[in-house]
Amino acid sequence: MTQALGAHIAGDVTRFAVRAPLADAVDLCLFDGTAETRLPMTRQGEVWTLDLPGDLTGTRYAHRADGQYDPPANLWFDPTKLLIDPYAVELDRRFTQHPRLAAYGEDTADIVPRAVVTGPLPEVPPSPPLFQRGGLIYELNVAGFTALHPDVPEAQRGTIAALAHPAVIAHLTKLHVSAIELMPIIAWIDERHLPPLGLANHWGYNPVAMMALDPGLCPGGVTELRETVAALHAAGIGVILDLVFNHSGESDIHGGTLSLRGLDPAAYARAPDGALINDTGCGNTLDFACASVRRLMIDTLTHFVRHCGIDGFRFDLAPVIARGPGFDQQAPIFAELAAEPLLATRVMIAEPWDIGPGGYQLGRFPPNWLEWNDRYRDDVRRFWRGTATVGELATRIAGSSDLFGADCRSVNFLAAHDGFTLADTVAYEHRHNHANGEDNRDGHGENHSWNCGHEGVTDGPDVLARRAADVRALLGTLFASTGTIMLTAGDEFGRTQGGNNNAYCQDMPVDWARRDAALENHVAALSAARSARLAAFTRFPEGGEWLAPEGTPMTSGAWESLATDGFTHCPPPGSGHPCISVSRSLRRISGC
Repeated sequence: MTQALGAHIAGDVTRFAVRAPLADAVDLCLFDGTAETRLPMTRQGEVWTLDLPGDLTGTRYAHRADGQYDPPANLWFDPTKLLIDPYAVELDRRFTQHPRLAAYGEDTADIVPRAVVTGPLPEVPPSPPLFQRGGLIYELNVAGFTALHPDVPEAQRGTIAALAHPAVIAHLTKLHVSAIELMPIIAWIDERHLPPLGLANHWGYNPVAMMALDPGLCPGGVTELRETVAALHAAGIGVILDLVFNHSGESDIHGGTLSLRGLDPAAYARAPDGALINDTGCGNTLDFACASVRRLMIDTLTHFVRHCGIDGFRFDLAPVIARGPGFDQQAPIFAELAAEPLLATRVMIAEPWDIGPGGYQLGRFPPNWLEWNDRYRDDVRRFWRGTATVGELATRIAGSSDLFGADCRSVNFLAAHDGFTLADTVAYEHRHNHANGEDNRDGHGENHSWNCGHEGVTDGPDVLARRAADVRALLGTLFASTGTIMLTAGDEFGRTQGGNNNAYCQDMPVDWARRDAALENHVAALSAARSARLAAFTRFPEGGEWLAPEGTPMTSGAWESLATDGFTHCPPPGSGHPCISVSRSLRRISGC
């Protein structure tokens, strides 16, 4: 049997186990306030262990590892660096960026968090995921979603617990949300260029310890997450975690040594010359050809299902988990996930691209996986902007069969955390990211967006009316489309980022006081109509008629023409699928 890693209590013994196959020595460091006690661990193959008497629940601990320090060879052992257990599930504080994290021979005990021994955790009774394909996924940033919510107690705002507040659940229920998708809640560190600019990472896509909940978002630890999930489940709402397994926040060769780098540097993918591969654009890439990396991922997912009742997972830059180094549809991780009973039925969602060679893999993940469909986003935007054909729009509405075949695995979305908000899509032709400190070079250059005649904020009634019509046309398209759909928090009532399409380092909480109530009610009505016939949206019906605006059958020339105004689809009787009528000139999509 594979040895359990991390800190575990069994009877009157607490066992610590950490993987460090290339280290010459590993110490367990116990903390009482700032006082540190170092205890040598014993090697057992690739794992170092130490048994201590008693139940040490609540004890703060970390590790130090000694061995060869040779960065060109990807060896970073430095006993002055305090290292977080990769299997830690709770930390006593957040990570803080500091130059000493990357300086050889300089102690970091005063700036690195400690892991907390949690003791045996209660298990959630197993049950099927509370989510159905075709439903509405609601993507949200935990901190920003409730930071300004007037009904949530101030002390609770910006935390995971706030998601269980009745006012928040009432809003989700009003929108007929099937599952919320939480942007990363795992403890992360700022990219090192941000603090000198007076900025911080507000999205969390830069994790260090893959199981450890961020203490700022989840001060109540695993218990807080479990109780929040239970409250959402009681309201019929599932919970999906957005996880980052493609890289670690330890960054490139100039980054800090915080955990894996100082314990198990072989976890990082390397080129033949030993250089770190950067298929993520974040400085390093985890190596899923390593069984230990795959095990860390599987153990993390099972932890969140077993102890918190999580319904599914969305994987950032997901091709990385199937690289070895090239993307492989038969990569071991897929079979290993399918073989784990607790995970086999979970909702798995891929962001199917990274920046490495052959990194765009839309439509190539396993048949039981869902995939973010950026082709849907772009083609729908392009149609209403006037640069895509009705055929391209019809293909996306019909479930993107060109990408997924008859089995619709598409997660259709108009906007996500990364890029323009929905309101900004019709208000800005160009990105406005100057506040990020990179001279407006960061973020996507082509957003398939438009400004309806004026760039940015305006009081012009004609421009505002056009924007309102365009947003409703976009939303009508989304809610009429076959496949699972996703809405990002605040897009239902006009959330703006002022044209910033890469707002990861901007504190832009959802502004509940400036909601567009009419738009919010419109979205709620769209979602109610869709949820009433949800099963019909899991597969586009065979047969039916496609008609031109004048009522005649669509021709191949019409499908391919940019000038064609729209179409009507009349589904076969009894299919349960709504008829859909689209008019580009009237900025309208309607159904029955």
